[in-house]
Order: sequence, then structure tokens, then C-alpha cells
Amino acid sequence: MSKIFQNILLSFAMAASVSAWYSQADFSIMNIKIFAVPVFFIVVFGLSLVIAEDVRNSFKKVLWFEKRKDKRPIWQVGIGMIFFFTQIGFVETFARGLMPFDLGGMPLYIVFSFMNAFLLTVIYEEVFYVEEQKAAEQYKFKKLK
Repeated sequence: MSKIFQNILLSFAMAASVSAWYSQADFSIMNIKIFAVPVFFIVVFGLSLVIAEDVRNSFKKVLWFEKRKDKRPIWQVGIGMIFFFTQIGFVETFARGLMPFDLGGMPLYIVFSFMNAFLLTVIYEEVFYVEEQKAAEQYKFKKLK
């Protein structure tokens, strides 16, 4: 379930990024929308679902995830990045009106995306990260008399 959820979020982030790049293009086919959802986004989202698992696995290989003794910190960073880029992609594709606001020079949608990604990573870890729970079960204490 966790991998499926990660792949869907990663696919959404990839599709939103590509759609945001091409949304300002002069090609009329890029600007066709159905219920405020760009058709180009739907096509790219479908293609991204096919390659999302390979993208995740390639990042694991590049970051030597399987060779690390403590996988939790890099796991948290990876999940946080997925949440962060998904939220940024959503704003860039579907809510461009939120982009001009800033907080002392920093775009406000990036600030909120970062804070939300942190909170969502903590919540996601509580729901899906099972290695910590297995490690905690190994250390059972004897009853003292």
C-alpha cells in the first residue's frame, strides 16, 4: 500500500511539473481543459504511473539506500521530497493564482509546501513505517519479581 501511494504521488508530481512547463506554451493542444484539468496533465499522469516505480528504484540506487545501516533518515527525506514536490506541482498546475504571494521574498506557496511536507512526512511515518515497530518488538523486558 505504501509503495502504491508513493508511486501515485510521484506520478502526480512528475505530471504536474511537465504540465506546468508546457502550460504557457503557444500550442493550443496544451491548453485544452476538461473540468479545469488540463488534458495534457491526464496523459502525462498516465505515462508517469508506468515509470514511477523505476524512478523510485533509480533514486534508491543513486543514494545507496539498500547499503545503509540506518535507512530511516534517507527514507524520511525521500517521502518528504515526494510530498513537497507534489504540493508545488499542484500549485503550479492548478492554482497559479497563489504563486505571486511572497513572505519576505520567498514565495508563500513554497513556504506552505515545506511546512505541509514536514507534517505529512511525520503522519505518513506513523501510518506506514513498520521497521521501527519491528525493532521495538525485539526488546521485550522480563517481568521483575
